[in-house]
Amino acid sequence: MRMEERVLLREKLEREQRYFRIAAQRGEASTQWLRRVRQGLGIRATKMARELGVNVSVVFRLEKSEEHKSISVRALERMARTMGCDLVYALVPRGGRTLAELAEERRWREKLLRDGE
Repeated sequence: MRMEERVLLREKLEREQRYFRIAAQRGEASTQWLRRVRQGLGIRATKMARELGVNVSVVFRLEKSEEHKSISVRALERMARTMGCDLVYALVPRGGRTLAELAEERRWREKLLRDGE
């Protein structure tokens, strides 16, 4: 990928990540979305299980696996769709940095490592 294309891609991603980055800085990234949204919508686990075509224990297991960060994206998306929601996720640089800042830092780190060899 050429440098100009990379810069344009980063700028587009920066715009798309804006709200995710704000949420991450505020510590609002959370777990237990499945359970909290299901309960907030007033959907009983038994109804959710019926709509998914699974046993109710599977619903609880999926909610628990999300809490333990071991759930698959496919399962998250299926649960979200069943509740009438879309799954949206993002990767954002730590510490509120931008992708451009992170890329620059990585370039410098690689250069220093090369020069030190």
